[in-house]
Amino acid sequence: MKRFHVHVSVDDLARSIRFYRNLFGSEPSVQKPDYAKWMLDDPRVNFAISQRGAAAGVDHLGLQVESAEDLAGLEAQLRQADAALRAEPGTTCCYAKSDKYWVTDPQGIAWETFHTLDSAPTFSAPVAAPLSTDEATDDAADDAAATACCTPKKAIGIPVVAAKSCC
Repeated sequence: MKRFHVHVSVDDLARSIRFYRNLFGSEPSVQKPDYAKWMLDDPRVNFAISQRGAAAGVDHLGLQVESAEDLAGLEAQLRQADAALRAEPGTTCCYAKSDKYWVTDPQGIAWETFHTLDSAPTFSAPVAAPLSTDEATDDAADDAAATACCTPKKAIGIPVVAAKSCC
């Protein structure tokens, strides 16, 4: 089974936690000084917010799966879509250790597909290099170490832009 994932960058974490606590009718399942996450069952979504210097707004979207097999299935589907993938096995991001793939859709929105392996005591940790990438660049390894967590835009090769329009 899959769970939809949304990560929003916020300017005021405490105010945003209050807002989403009321919207969802529940406390965050994870709360840190710079991050909060709700693992909701109705609707089935992994909704995260963080205050880490990124521009406020939707940071990225994603699909969280429950097994390595499900993640491999999503990887195969993304490869059929002719999208450049970036693999990050065993990466630490958002206080969790995960295997993941990043891709950017035709509109420039970053999508993360991931299988969470365990919790982690830190928000992120650098990775030496991606497991594989479809668009290799000379500085991909440097970019991987610098952006091991949440939307490694440069390594995907397409700048990510936030939509400014409604429905």
